[in-house]
Amino acid sequence: MSESSRGARSKPRLTVVGGGFAGLTAAITAAEGGAEVTLHEAHRTLGGRARTAEAEGRYRTNDGPHALYNGGAHWAWLRTRNLIGRLAPLSPVEALRLRLHHRGRLHRLPPLGMLRLLGRSPAKAPIDADFLGWATGEVGPTGARAAAHYAAVALFHHDPGALSAAFVQERLRRATKLPPEAHYPRGGWSSVIERMAAHARDLGVRTETGARLDRLPEDGPVVVATSLAAARSLLDDESLSWPSGRTVLLDLAVRARRGDAFALSDLDAPGWIERFSALDPTLAPAGEQLIQGQIPIGPGQGKEAGTARAEHLLDLGMPGWRDRLTWRRTSLAEGRTGAVDHPGTTWRDRPAIDRGDGVYLAGDQVAAPGVLSEVSFHSAVEAATLALRSAGRGSATGNGPGGGTGGGTRDGKDPATGPRDRRGVRR
Repeated sequence: MSESSRGARSKPRLTVVGGGFAGLTAAITAAEGGAEVTLHEAHRTLGGRARTAEAEGRYRTNDGPHALYNGGAHWAWLRTRNLIGRLAPLSPVEALRLRLHHRGRLHRLPPLGMLRLLGRSPAKAPIDADFLGWATGEVGPTGARAAAHYAAVALFHHDPGALSAAFVQERLRRATKLPPEAHYPRGGWSSVIERMAAHARDLGVRTETGARLDRLPEDGPVVVATSLAAARSLLDDESLSWPSGRTVLLDLAVRARRGDAFALSDLDAPGWIERFSALDPTLAPAGEQLIQGQIPIGPGQGKEAGTARAEHLLDLGMPGWRDRLTWRRTSLAEGRTGAVDHPGTTWRDRPAIDRGDGVYLAGDQVAAPGVLSEVSFHSAVEAATLALRSAGRGSATGNGPGGGTGGGTRDGKDPATGPRDRRGVRR
């Protein structure tokens, strides 16, 4: 047998289930580490919640408002591989058209108490206290409540004030940082996904779309990079659960009009609406504007409650929008807007990445740090690194941006349920 044949046969096999941002990150990381990778995606197209859809052949919409933050390790990772592509710039004129809904009126500036809170370090916010209680003690009830509702832009939760103070304060600081961390890939998130998919193919990753699995392959380590609900079903593991948000997603197009607000943030209740085509005109036909918004709703509330609040904001910030309407769609996102941490919990308490028996989790509701897509990124890098290690490749310390973020027990044994094999059967 030739040396090249021995090398080919010794190349470890690794399977990734899920072709969204986390799955592609895991596949690229594993392939760069020397693995033979096969990626399975249940849908016909890659992207998951980072998929950009064509509506009526005229509008390009993300799955709710999306932004790519440049303050995390994923930004450098993507940029190093030339995967970000062109960004849609926010002009100073549009930036000045941010409006804040407070006490029934639109304002250009937030309450003074909220501004004071922006100077507080997340490290000083307690994990065990709720945000509203802690922030009220810091700046008073008016600023605290306004800040909690503003932070919903990165939380998608109906009651941010009830979440861990440390968790919310980190997201508040990141969402209000100047210059802004939020950036917008031109053409929508799918432009990033397409580059990631092409890069994965160049690395030899085999991609199978329309390939839903009902059990895991047994010829090597597996990274499950699906929603937590899908992973719970695939692994038959009821312990795979963590709180998330519940929000109404509003997509609409209107004929353009000078003077419309660029973005509307509701400080009286959680909610955010943004005119995305103000940054990226390719998202809508000439003469039209694409608007996307998210209005979190509580348990027991129907989609109509969030829709009514969104329409009220639009009436204030984009007068005459009903008469200019050319297309509209609403949907409800439930349990698929990323993890939220309640008082007394942190990302380390979420479902562990290492599930034992060569199975690893990746996604935005598992044990990894960061904001929004950063959680998916860190968990994917960690999962792929651990999978390579289990196959005899890579560092034993989980080197990389996601290193050491597995959470829970390192052998994947859940103290509440006991270890399971890769079919999800408790051993």
